[in-house]
Amino acid sequence: MSPTQKSISKVPKTALFMRKMTDYLTLDFLGGPRPWKFSWVINFQKAGTFFFLGFLMWYYQNTSLDAWVYLALHGSYGLVWIMKDVAFPDPNWQRKITIGGGLVAFFGVLFWYWIFGWLLISGTVVPNYPLPDYAWYALCISLCMLGSVIMIAADAQKFYTLRVQKGLITDGMHKHIRHPNYLGEMMIYGSFALMVWHWLPVIILAYVWLGVFAVNMVLKEASMSRYEEWAKYKEKTHWLIPGIF
Repeated sequence: MSPTQKSISKVPKTALFMRKMTDYLTLDFLGGPRPWKFSWVINFQKAGTFFFLGFLMWYYQNTSLDAWVYLALHGSYGLVWIMKDVAFPDPNWQRKITIGGGLVAFFGVLFWYWIFGWLLISGTVVPNYPLPDYAWYALCISLCMLGSVIMIAADAQKFYTLRVQKGLITDGMHKHIRHPNYLGEMMIYGSFALMVWHWLPVIILAYVWLGVFAVNMVLKEASMSRYEEWAKYKEKTHWLIPGIF
């Protein structure tokens, strides 16, 4: 058995089952031809977010401050993602997937992120924030900006480092936490949920963070454990938040 196989064998069976199920649903569902890359489906949703939210504002005649702030946050993030994918694409998203897999990925996960904006802009939800509006907007904007920087910097470091040197990355954005890219994503989408201030985005994020992000992090750590320096690195770092978790 190879070192990689040994490390994967330590993964909880639940995580392996969840990954297998997710891969089937988003990559191979219904079989047949594979006409598009996974990245095309993701980028369609990311790039389309700005225009979708703008359409909602026009359709519902909502030009309130919270609608504009939400458009700036979620819409701009989608455009930032596109620039990231052009500059340093993630190899995991370059796999060809079936038509059924693409539809499941879009309507089963990505489409639900658009529900955040619909709840707010349509007036279905009228948030009653715990803080004054201006303070709450500042909190959401700060979370989104910081999360974007963390996610972009972590992905860029991983992409360019692994091009010249394979192995465990233990410096830069990965010096204190082992999954900075996931932390950044959680901060970004957390800011969107805070803007909407409704239970449904919380349910959606819990599903994604526990069913996808947590599983990916567990499997990633199992894979990284094949390196000799893993034990020392793990001992001095945290999953997501330095000194806490």
